[in-house]
Amino acid sequence: MSQLPQCPKCHSEFTYEDGAMLICPECAHEWPKQAAAEAAEEKKVVRDAVGNVLNDGDTVTVIKDLKVKGSSLVVKVGSKAKNIRLVDGDHDIDCKIDGIGAMQLKSEFVKKA
Repeated sequence: MSQLPQCPKCHSEFTYEDGAMLICPECAHEWPKQAAAEAAEEKKVVRDAVGNVLNDGDTVTVIKDLKVKGSSLVVKVGSKAKNIRLVDGDHDIDCKIDGIGAMQLKSEFVKKA
């Protein structure tokens, strides 16, 4: 089964193709297949607090003390996270920090090392 993109208007997953168009049966929105392919190729650029572009595998340094939600732990300024992985969502970065473990960080609180 082919993997078609969600509707850009209502985010329905029940889209189907009709010739050169993609159609959403829930909101009746139509858009060209080519536009969907270009949107899929478009990659979100994640930048750190200084404005440097972050990539998977980079090493970053925390620039502010961060409290870990649901715990008494604190990620101290200067803590390094090696081999980061960029993800979609509110928190841009998946990483492991020594002494704390796996966690998600927002890119606005790190600086590329």
